[in-house]
Amino acid sequence: MNVSALAINVEIPEPLRWTDSRRGVEFVLTSLNVRLLPDGRLAAKAYGRPVDGGRGAYTSFRVPDRPELADLIRRAADRAAQLWAAHRGID
Repeated sequence: MNVSALAINVEIPEPLRWTDSRRGVEFVLTSLNVRLLPDGRLAAKAYGRPVDGGRGAYTSFRVPDRPELADLIRRAADRAAQLWAAHRGID
């Protein structure tokens, strides 16, 4: 069996949030999409909303190389692994 993707969405705690710009629009990054790659490594992209309000496009941003964000990603992946391991099947 080939499982092509495992992904989780993680809320970024307020103190760890940051802003970034795309096409002249500033975004506040509020969530991470973390993927487990086939080789066991983790990859993450950040998503958010325009600082000035509105919906904005579903645009991904690079996650800065900050130890506290790397720790958040690792802890989220560990928690997801616990939840997956404890699944109770399909109802």
